[in-house]
Amino acid sequence: MISIVIPVLNEAENLPFLLKHLADHAADTNSLEIIVVDGGSTDETLSVAKQIQAKNTLKIQVVSSERGRAKQMNTGADNANGSVLYFLHADSFPPKDFDKHIANEVAKGDPAGCFKMRFDSNHWWLRLASYLTKFSWRACRGGDQSQFITRELFDEIGGFNESYVIYEDNILINELYARNSFVVIQHPIKSSARMYDKYGVWYVQYHFWTIYVKKWFGASAEELLAYYSKHLKK
Repeated sequence: MISIVIPVLNEAENLPFLLKHLADHAADTNSLEIIVVDGGSTDETLSVAKQIQAKNTLKIQVVSSERGRAKQMNTGADNANGSVLYFLHADSFPPKDFDKHIANEVAKGDPAGCFKMRFDSNHWWLRLASYLTKFSWRACRGGDQSQFITRELFDEIGGFNESYVIYEDNILINELYARNSFVVIQHPIKSSARMYDKYGVWYVQYHFWTIYVKKWFGASAEELLAYYSKHLKK
């Protein structure tokens, strides 16, 4: 079984579309469970999730967690029954037969990886950034590409590092690259460019690059969060 873990915070608008997308694009819904982990939403996210849970044929759990994507994803993993964990952002939409693609990679001996990505934007830079995600370069990785990992390897690593409120995906990815345990599935997941639309492509890209470089030179989790909060969480 594949356990899909979706951390949410004020995603009442997106969540119904994502859950319908997963039902429509899975090769075998019987082999899936979905765990929606709410981090203290102040909109209708929790009630929307529970309404969908009551009406949907998919196996859906709705759980609450402390705020913070790392904490929420670890909480989801704690509640998961599958041998493979699939961490998915609420504004990212996997390709057709995504579960089959993941299962095939695990069967081939690849314990972790992601999909290549396509932004829902025609901006030339975001189209180029999307294209580059097909390559295995670590610098081209990010949480919006989603992340699958076997339960065994996830537990061995110790899950997501909860000291990182941002950049938590990359910390796990760095560990996987260090172990040479990462594959990029060559089918595109469609991810939202809403932050780029809100703040501007070059503004967001500059600050994301800065965060990446800061971490490269040894910035702490607290320093990264302070920088992000100042420039990208207005």
